[in-house]
Amino acid sequence: MYLIAPFIPINFNNQKFKRMKGFVFLGVFIAPFYLSQTVQDTANVTSIPAVEFTKRTPVAKTIINVQKDLADKNLGQDLPILLKNQMSVVSTSDAGNGIGYTGFRIRGTAGTAINVMMNGVPYNDSESQGTFFVDVPDLTSSASQIVIQRGVGTSSNGVSAFGASVNVISKDPSGVFSVKTDDSYGSFNTQKYSAEINSGKFWKDRLSVMGRYTYIKSDGYIDRASSELNSYNFSALFQEKNTELRFLAFGGKEKTYQAWNGVDKETWETNPRFNYSGMYTDLVTGKIKFYDNETDNYRQNHYQFLWNQKFSDSWKLETTAHYTKGKGWYENYKRVNETKETATHYSDYNLPIPVVNGSPVEITDFIRKKWLDNDFYGVISTLYGNLGDLDLNFGAVANQYYGRHYGNVTGVYFPEINEYEYYRNRSVKNEVSGFAKAIYKLGAFELFGDLQLRNIGYNTKIITAGDGEGADLYRKWTFFNPKVGVNFNIENGKVFVSYANAHREPNRDDIFANPSTKEETLHDFEAGWEQQFGKVVLTANAYYMDYQNQLVLSGRINNVGEFIRQNVDKSYRLGIELSAQSRLSDKIQLGANLSLSQNKIKEINSLQNGADVVLKDSDISFSPNIIANGNVIYSPFKNFNLGVTAQYVGKQYLDNLETADNQLKDYLVPDFNMSYKLPFQKQEVTLRFLLNNFTNTKYVNNGFSGPNYFSQAGINFLFGVSIKIK
Repeated sequence: MYLIAPFIPINFNNQKFKRMKGFVFLGVFIAPFYLSQTVQDTANVTSIPAVEFTKRTPVAKTIINVQKDLADKNLGQDLPILLKNQMSVVSTSDAGNGIGYTGFRIRGTAGTAINVMMNGVPYNDSESQGTFFVDVPDLTSSASQIVIQRGVGTSSNGVSAFGASVNVISKDPSGVFSVKTDDSYGSFNTQKYSAEINSGKFWKDRLSVMGRYTYIKSDGYIDRASSELNSYNFSALFQEKNTELRFLAFGGKEKTYQAWNGVDKETWETNPRFNYSGMYTDLVTGKIKFYDNETDNYRQNHYQFLWNQKFSDSWKLETTAHYTKGKGWYENYKRVNETKETATHYSDYNLPIPVVNGSPVEITDFIRKKWLDNDFYGVISTLYGNLGDLDLNFGAVANQYYGRHYGNVTGVYFPEINEYEYYRNRSVKNEVSGFAKAIYKLGAFELFGDLQLRNIGYNTKIITAGDGEGADLYRKWTFFNPKVGVNFNIENGKVFVSYANAHREPNRDDIFANPSTKEETLHDFEAGWEQQFGKVVLTANAYYMDYQNQLVLSGRINNVGEFIRQNVDKSYRLGIELSAQSRLSDKIQLGANLSLSQNKIKEINSLQNGADVVLKDSDISFSPNIIANGNVIYSPFKNFNLGVTAQYVGKQYLDNLETADNQLKDYLVPDFNMSYKLPFQKQEVTLRFLLNNFTNTKYVNNGFSGPNYFSQAGINFLFGVSIKIK
């Protein structure tokens, strides 16, 4: 049996898919509630020029109405967890319960290869290219829309998308006065308290403001994997005829106990909640203890000033000035009896070796604190124009990142060593880029073109050398990224094909680990169909992503739990993405999505039994061949919803060598949700309940070679109350 889509024949009789036949068949007819896909997903959302232009582009995309589609599950868990049932998404959580350090992969690509933006402003860290949603907790409560483009997508600001791009668009202040609180409690002592106030329009109906504060805490599923998160959001909107001015200030402060070390397989089988972080042997008593401040602490503040000017019905200009300030540290107890990778020698910290009772003491326990202090700022400007059947979009970007890295060390058994700074380095990264996009309507066809030019310079310098931190180097890249495509409009839908070429620079850790690390190149071929048949919406996307020098996760992690990457010469991702959703009646909604893929490295060298072996067509790490989501929502009466959502993720490898011991088993995890809006006239009171993993499935969706696992919680719940007074 074959499923035929443009460019991609996939054999369902292949052993990789046989066991899933029944589930795949069932999944196409059992639905995810917030599976917002193409044709219907753009309903009931604010008209934003960037979003409106994106709707017409020939790329695979999802546009999510946050307040409509995610509100019932927004009880404290981070954004990646709320997006886990979207097409081709696998979400992860270090603490195991979706609060604290979380992340996602789309089409098998990690967060460092996903371009994340906030209102079009790059959010990926300029050096690591990572996305740390723990720094902006409760982000979902401040958003109106989330635009996900899979594949390269269209040109945007920041690093190129090598698996997907995600743009989180903030909500505007309400036009009427209101006060709202969202509070919840759940498993693992998880608590969320939030207060929001909207002024309504004042000053001759031209100005409105909104403010929100949220506090979230959780003990975490993993031992000591606690989180204490604070976030705020302030926005002001001024509207005067053809001018709109917005000021946004948002951010957060987080303190999390480290849970980025995972556990080995044997420990996971007997005690999956165990956490090695902070464990040490007291040199006086000889007892095993856990350091109570093995924590990560970071504050991040974002400021954005957006000016939208309408010159005529045909021409609009959007200009954004932005500034992000981040500063924080993490602390480790570095014990004397750890592996040789751990620095416990005085010389590692540029310290003189003390002499005690006539004998030198070369090694001892230290408490190490590593700091990051950075600034990111720039200007982004986009012009939208219309010349009859021709729509134009021009953009220019100029950003600079300035980062300071430094570390302090404190003695444990020799306390006279007090907050000694043992290394310092600084980095500057500049980017100037621009793009031009056009859509030309020719009868039933829409022709799309997109040209982008990026210039990046990265300079890093050691100021004080210590513990192998930092490097002295300068790298510069110039990338030209063309994209073309065509839509063919059909009744209640369209068919499209597109091609995109993208390039991406390596990150700081890539270069430090291997100064000869190469930039990545991607040729992305996409084809899709989307159409509405009465109450049913169907979509199908086919893709072939051909990589050169792709930086894939090697299966190893560094000392802060970040995955180490390696270049592979030639690799590809080939797949199809299917979705269906339907409102059968006022009481029943159904839908589903399904991703089938092959993710291969054409050749990779491996050392086996002391000999070099060349492996061909090995699976890329963390790239399951099957991801399926299904959900059904039943509304027995007005304002009362019951839902069941399930996600199936096929097996995946922790390395790129298809090592049997480094394979994560497939898993199926169902969730239940319920919401009820009480029938009050002057207040809106909504009760919400989530029962996650109600089958108590023991599973792992993330780890590293060893194997080592990041355990995920079994059955757990969250209960919330939302009160809004107008």
